[in-house]
Amino acid sequence: MPKTSARLLSLLSLLQARRDWPGALLAERLDVSPRTVRRDVDRLRELGYPVVAFKGPDGGYRLDAGTRLPPLLFDDEQAVALAVALRTAATTGAGVRDDAARALATVRQVMPARLRHRIDLLQVTAVEQPTARPRPPVDGRLLMTLSSAVHAREVLRFDHTPATPPESGSGEATPRRVEPHHLVTWGGRWYLVAFDLERGDWRTFRADRITPRTPTGPRFTPRELPGGDVAAFVTDRFRGGGGSGEWPCTGEVILSLPAAAVSPFAHDGVVEELGPDRCRLVLGSWSWPALAASFGRFDADMEVVGPPQLRDAFALLARRCARAAADPPAPRAPGGKSRCAAGPVP
Repeated sequence: MPKTSARLLSLLSLLQARRDWPGALLAERLDVSPRTVRRDVDRLRELGYPVVAFKGPDGGYRLDAGTRLPPLLFDDEQAVALAVALRTAATTGAGVRDDAARALATVRQVMPARLRHRIDLLQVTAVEQPTARPRPPVDGRLLMTLSSAVHAREVLRFDHTPATPPESGSGEATPRRVEPHHLVTWGGRWYLVAFDLERGDWRTFRADRITPRTPTGPRFTPRELPGGDVAAFVTDRFRGGGGSGEWPCTGEVILSLPAAAVSPFAHDGVVEELGPDRCRLVLGSWSWPALAASFGRFDADMEVVGPPQLRDAFALLARRCARAAADPPAPRAPGGKSRCAAGPVP
């Protein structure tokens, strides 16, 4: 490779590594004169790279945003990380499966043989978690629209389709006017966290149910999110809490199991060892029957410590289970096996 071409690549790599580069420092890193740096910058501009100069005591150059995407340089670790991200893009729910596949093919084509071999060894099958509810993909352009409104702090107007049609309505989309604060992903779905101006409260909106209206509204001063942390806020909302960060229903039992056998499956619960084969378990849930069912999945004898609502929920589940046990047996599949024997319990 000619020396000038190699120097241009080194210069481009430096410009991508940080925002501002003093001209003298660039000349020192490349071991050339400031005049040579100026000539090389002009060559990069001719190739379409938007290199701009800035003035000041440490005047120099920066790689700015342009109207088109020029060729980029990646080191080995960046290239492998990019390939991994593109291979698993289908699981994000962002509706970019085909675009990610094309991007990966483009990146792979220009990789040196050593990197191409590394990413070819990475054969990943993206398997999404089974769910009873479909997870419709979200158009990437919609995500960019929502993200732009969040970044610009502009009031967003959109039509929102309800999850289930109300009993007295037709299920048609309703207009909303919100202050968008965060775009988040949870369980393979995308959500907009926003302050609903009409209802005067914080809301989370499924992105795939949003149809933006144009133009956007005026700019706003961001409000303080309850709890101050978007992760805690979203977790609390999906738990069914009212902003306290805690489950609305919390209970305690003593299980006839060692703590080591319970801890891996307790998730955010608290496990306390009481003996070789006994432990105390505190769990939370969005309802008392759901909490009782969560304790019951450990398949062990237990003693309810409290509160009384949890004991009532166990009694309710017991009655339901007794009625279910009294029903006729389930029909058998061809071959004489019951239907549930056809596969593992999820």
